[in-house]
Amino acid sequence: MADDTRKKGLGRGLSALMGEVRDAVNPPPGAAPGEKPKGLRELPIEQIQPNPKQPRKRFTPEALDDLVASIKSHGILQPLLVRKLGQDRYEIIAGERRWRAAQAARLHQVPVVVKEFTDAEVMEVALVENIQRADLTPIEEAAGYQRLIDDFGHTQEAIAQIVGKSRSHIANTLRLMSLPAPVKDLVDQGQLSAGHARALIGLPDAAALAKRAVDQGLTVRQIEDLAKKAKTPAPVSGGQGNGAAAKDPDTIELEGNLSAAIGLPVSIAHKGDAGGSITIRYQTLDELDGICGKLSRMDD
Repeated sequence: MADDTRKKGLGRGLSALMGEVRDAVNPPPGAAPGEKPKGLRELPIEQIQPNPKQPRKRFTPEALDDLVASIKSHGILQPLLVRKLGQDRYEIIAGERRWRAAQAARLHQVPVVVKEFTDAEVMEVALVENIQRADLTPIEEAAGYQRLIDDFGHTQEAIAQIVGKSRSHIANTLRLMSLPAPVKDLVDQGQLSAGHARALIGLPDAAALAKRAVDQGLTVRQIEDLAKKAKTPAPVSGGQGNGAAAKDPDTIELEGNLSAAIGLPVSIAHKGDAGGSITIRYQTLDELDGICGKLSRMDD
């Protein structure tokens, strides 16, 4: 299924898809003031439904209230992009916030542009459109990047070009996927910043440190200091010297890259000429199944 989805999603190319979205919901270049996008029409709001795979899960009441007030005063300035599902049924490709706000504003009809998109293309566009509008939490953004990589085979470099962000931003955001669920929840709820969360990556007691950061109002620097202490090996008792040396920066960076690629914490124990080991930590059977799936696709 994943392979089929990837092939379909790569049909027109992500750049071409986003170009179609911009052309559909914006007036053409050189258009006269007030000229509407081509193919614009009005649809009853009850005939439209949201995309069940919409990457954005949280719609804050405060932000929605502002949009409702704007719609009441000026109407919907940018049409929704939808696709037809069946008789008098349409699914949102882009514009769910406007649709929700229009309902709250008690509009009976909304402006739309209807396009023919496949399931895979709808998912791609929804992910990128939300990321470009900065509508996602850091965790939702990271999950969006991961889906673009896993489901559609996009590289970090390609994603960076499409969403207008640096490749290092994409890589650092993806690293958040390796955090334990309790830490992700704190970031999603806005109690912990992405900077705090990144400092916790790879720590065995990340969840406890995250809670401490929230309870005590710790800064990112304070979390980084605690993380360094947690990673520094304790001296071996009995006067036999120190334990294993701290990991070098290259190993730590490699751990981060692997964690971002796999979506789970990765630890590397290198023992010089004696080789070493790579440890991938998972918490649920679903995460284990995901690891197995990614490893099996390496042979494709």
